[in-house]
Amino acid sequence: MLAALTNQQIIDRYSPLIDAETASFLDLAVEAMVKTKNKDGKVVVVTGSGPNLHEGVTTLIAELMSKGLIDGVTTSSAVVAHEMAGTLDRVKRLDGRELGFDSHTLPKGFTFEFTELTDPELAQLRHEMQIDDDLLARGHSLAGTTIIKAAGNMAYPMGLRTEQLAREIMSIAHAYGLPFETVAGWGADPRTMIGVGARKGLPVLVSVPQLVGGGGVGLSIADSTTITERSMRVAEMIAAADVIIESAVALTQEIHDGPFEVYTGHGIWATWTGYRTYSLEGKHLVRIDLDPNLRKAWQAERQGKTVQEAIDQGLPKTKLTGIPFRMEMSGFARLEGSLPLVGDIGVIWPIMACKLAERLGIRLDFISHPQQTPEGQAMRAWIVDNVRPVQRERLLQISRGYRRGENAVATNRAVC
Repeated sequence: MLAALTNQQIIDRYSPLIDAETASFLDLAVEAMVKTKNKDGKVVVVTGSGPNLHEGVTTLIAELMSKGLIDGVTTSSAVVAHEMAGTLDRVKRLDGRELGFDSHTLPKGFTFEFTELTDPELAQLRHEMQIDDDLLARGHSLAGTTIIKAAGNMAYPMGLRTEQLAREIMSIAHAYGLPFETVAGWGADPRTMIGVGARKGLPVLVSVPQLVGGGGVGLSIADSTTITERSMRVAEMIAAADVIIESAVALTQEIHDGPFEVYTGHGIWATWTGYRTYSLEGKHLVRIDLDPNLRKAWQAERQGKTVQEAIDQGLPKTKLTGIPFRMEMSGFARLEGSLPLVGDIGVIWPIMACKLAERLGIRLDFISHPQQTPEGQAMRAWIVDNVRPVQRERLLQISRGYRRGENAVATNRAVC
C-alpha cells in the first residue's frame, strides 16, 4: 500500500490523538533513533501479537526493516504463525454445528471459519495437502459473516496448512541448526517481518516468554532450538542495539533483561559460569503501552527512586508505589534511558515512523493507520490482498541451496 498521504499530513492528522506528555516523549524517542541511525547504530523492536497485526504495525516494521531503519525484532509465535499465512485474512464465519461438528470440539460460540481463497490459491494448496471439497461446498452454501482477522490460525484450510507446514520447517531448522523463524522467512512474503529478515539477514526471533501461542507453530518454534540457545540469540540482538522499542507486549522484563543481562541483575551469575553477557546501561528503552500505570511507575522512579528503593529493601513494589505493578515495569522504570509512550500503538507508530523518515530523508512505501479510521480499514484490506502466505516451494528451493556456516541471504536474493 503506497503511502497516499505525505509524512507531514499523517503526523498532523494523528498527533492530536495523543496527549502532550506522550508527544514530548515520542519526539525524544525519534531523536534517539535519528542519532542512532546517523552513527550506524542499531534499533530493534520487541513486539507483541494481537494489536500489532491488526493495526498494521508488523507490516510497518517490515517496511522499516527493508529501508534500514530497524535492525532486528523479537516477537511472538502467534505473529510468526499469522505472517506465515499472510498476516491478515478475509474469512467466513459460521456455526460449526451446522457443518456436523461436535460442539465440544468447537471454540466458544461454536464458530468455524473458512479462508476466502481464489481458485489459483486453492489449486496451489491441492499440491501440498488434501482438501476436503465437501466441507468447502457445505461451508459455501451456509449463511455466515465475513470479517478480516489475523491470518491462518483457525480458518480452514489455511490454518491447517500452516500447522502442517510448521512441522516441515522445524525439520529443516533441525538439519541446519537454525531457528524456525529463519527457515520460515525463506518462503515468507517480503512485507512480513520474517520475510524481510530472511532477505536482509536481520534477526527475527520469538522470545522465550512468547513461545506459548500459535498452536502447532508455537510448538515447532519452541522445539526448533533449545531455550538456552534462543535466549543467547535474543541477548546478542539486544546487546547490539542502541534503541529498543517495545510495542504492546507483556513479560518484557524477561526479554530486555533476561538471563544474560547484568545491569538489572538477572545475569549476575552468567559471567561467573562462562557465558557472554551484556548490559542495558546506556541504552534507550522506548515502551508503547496503553497502561497509564507504566507512566506512573516511571514517574515514581524519576521523582523518588521508589522502584529501586523497593528492590534495595526487598519490599513488594506494588505496595511501595501504590499502583498495580506489572513485572516489566521494574527494569523499564529503573533504566535511565527509558521513555513511556502511553497511547494507542495504531496512532503512535505511524507518527513515529513518519517523523523518523522525515528526519532521515527516507521514503516509506507503506505506512500503517489506526484501524478505526477509513485509511486503517483500507490498509487492512490491502494487507489481505497483497501480503501472501509462505511459498512452500520457494522455501524448499532456498533450503536445497543452503550451506551450513552461511546465511541464506545470497540464495534468497537469487530466487527473487
